[in-house]
Amino acid sequence: MPRVIVDCGIYQDGRRTEGPADFSDALDQARAEGDSFLWIGLHEPTEKEFELVTSEFGLHPLAVEDALSAHQRPKLEVYDDSLFLVLKPVEYDDTADTVSTGELMVFVGDSFVVTVRHGQANPLSAVRERLEKMPEVLQHGPTAVMYAVSDAVVDHYLDVADALRLDLDELETEVFSPVGSAMNTAGRIYGFKRQALEFRRATGPLAEPMARLAGAGVSFVHEGSRPFFRDVSDHLTRVNEHVEGLDRLLSDILAAHLAQMGVRQNDDMRKISAWAAMAAVPTLIAGVYGMNFDHMPELSWTWGYPAVLLLMAGVVFGLHRFFRRRGWL
Repeated sequence: MPRVIVDCGIYQDGRRTEGPADFSDALDQARAEGDSFLWIGLHEPTEKEFELVTSEFGLHPLAVEDALSAHQRPKLEVYDDSLFLVLKPVEYDDTADTVSTGELMVFVGDSFVVTVRHGQANPLSAVRERLEKMPEVLQHGPTAVMYAVSDAVVDHYLDVADALRLDLDELETEVFSPVGSAMNTAGRIYGFKRQALEFRRATGPLAEPMARLAGAGVSFVHEGSRPFFRDVSDHLTRVNEHVEGLDRLLSDILAAHLAQMGVRQNDDMRKISAWAAMAAVPTLIAGVYGMNFDHMPELSWTWGYPAVLLLMAGVVFGLHRFFRRRGWL
């Protein structure tokens, strides 16, 4: 399976050592040495490609099914022979204002850890390189890998939350700007609401698994790694608070935008009403003199026509001054 195996290494006493190229032999060697474990990383394996890993590592079929389907929510499952953790890495494209999620599964068992990644979000090569520089952490065994992966995913959540907040600040400025496209602004707000919901689906369900890993009584979790999981849980709490704050801010921005739309519509209606009132007076006067009656006193008056025009202009001018003082124009 060279296509799907990203990396495969044996770690002894916190340091990477040379081992057999075949992961089956490498697993036997790690178990024989006692204080070693094998870390194998896979990227989007098919069911057939994953069969050998399943049989060699004794993975639970339900966990394998979840790892292959790649449509899971964050969770932690404890089986007799392994521990199964699902994470959802997140990436944010600030040019398109979109949040995309991948999936990352971690199997931990007797002297092995298997990571299965779907999507391009948060590749694990940087995590492996960083962890190999921390032998004191790797000495905790396979759960050290689970911690490092969880820590990398959650720390990136904070970066995504900060990037979203910056774009929301720009959106908030746009909403309160006197110029701008109202329709486009409303569309962007609803778009951000959808992205915040997608972000929350990745961060919210992860709180319970991190709390369980930070506590006692979970199989295959090294005692010394629990403080590290507590740290990840604290960071995740901050992330969830940020996400809730973003959602509340979006709701406030949407409410402010709708209120501004109502105010602008009222202003437009006042202006239309003012101009309609100014147009109604000349229309009324002209309508009266256009009824073609024979006996109208002003019809025989020489200055009647200019007087009526002057009356129309005077009334319109007076109404214009009145509406200007009231702020309708």
